[in-house]
Amino acid sequence: MTERAPSSSYDVVIAGGGYVGLSLALAIKSGAPDLGVMVVDLREPAVADKDGRASAIASAARSMFKALGAWDAMDAATQPIHSMVITDSETGDPVRPVFLTFDGETSDGEPFAHMVPNGAMTASLRTRCLDEGVVVEAPQTVEDFDTQPGHVDVTLGDTRIVRSRLLIACDGVRSKLRDLSGIETVGWMYGQSGIVCTVKHERDHEGVAYEHFLPAGPFATLPLPNNRSSIVWTEKTATADTLVNGDEFTFMLELERRFGAMFGKLELDSRRVAYPLGLKLARSFIAPRLALAGDAAHGIHPIAGQGLNLGLKDVAALAEAVVDAARLGLDIGSDDVLERYQRWRRFDTAQMGVVTDILNRLFSNDMAPVRALRSFGLGVVDRLPPLKRTFIQEAAGMNDNRPRLLRGEAL
Repeated sequence: MTERAPSSSYDVVIAGGGYVGLSLALAIKSGAPDLGVMVVDLREPAVADKDGRASAIASAARSMFKALGAWDAMDAATQPIHSMVITDSETGDPVRPVFLTFDGETSDGEPFAHMVPNGAMTASLRTRCLDEGVVVEAPQTVEDFDTQPGHVDVTLGDTRIVRSRLLIACDGVRSKLRDLSGIETVGWMYGQSGIVCTVKHERDHEGVAYEHFLPAGPFATLPLPNNRSSIVWTEKTATADTLVNGDEFTFMLELERRFGAMFGKLELDSRRVAYPLGLKLARSFIAPRLALAGDAAHGIHPIAGQGLNLGLKDVAALAEAVVDAARLGLDIGSDDVLERYQRWRRFDTAQMGVVTDILNRLFSNDMAPVRALRSFGLGVVDRLPPLKRTFIQEAAGMNDNRPRLLRGEAL
């Protein structure tokens, strides 16, 4: 059979045009303008920009977006998180005692996180990618790839073949490219689903985020502009499916039981969506001329709010490895370059996976001795300011080993 010639060639092809794929394309192109970068996105831009969900962006990730010139276009739609309150109670308890509070500032006086609408984030990143000369194909898919010495041939959904030195999979927790590469995963499902929606309320949240640890799992209210909050609500999967697929009246009754009356009357401001929750970690983040980033490399429980920020750490580390190699005239898709990225990210990711797994098992538990122990532990942490500051710095992504972009430095 005659081998088909590629229709075009790039240095980097990225499968997936969400926040990880677009951030990575922008970071690589900004640091190494001579590299040809292509993003293949399953979704049409108009659909992606209507994503009604919002995400908590850590301070370090915000620094990266500012360094890449993408933050200003998002900023008007964002809400800084000024503080966080953690409670542990039963669903129907009339009073929820506060066991732990965090002032939401890092050591440099910045909020440790901002809530950013997903649509505004991807729209800004895509615009910056196009400004820098990144080629974005959407809607389009990557169907297959064939790795050869020195390059990888990528087959698109319209049967075209694109040749590249490096293929990066940013195609989600059910990554097709990860499966095609033969990279195995380890993990399990929790029998829980995360219900996500946005609500309006009468009274101002004052930029305070709340996390209520309830028997079925955490119930988080995250502040958004204009008296709105993003809800991340963990329930057993069967219960979550019933709530999301049932009538709105029943859903709002159950929501109000958990939300409480502190913000007054509630009104649903988005559609209801439920996502199955589990832990899934790739056994390797790399294969010949292939790198995994974001949810393709790791899917964790949202209990610590770090899933998106783990993906942005991948972006900063992989972009730095690729750009440094390009400047030295090295092969950007070589094993040595990809191994540098993997060494940088695997331990941190595995550590966060273990931490979120333990927290979920500890806080999705209604046994009285366990509740007493965790409440005691939260109270101890609340009385140790140095330990609280350490937690804030970690949540903000401000550790010493972070890549340059997460320090706000250009590549």
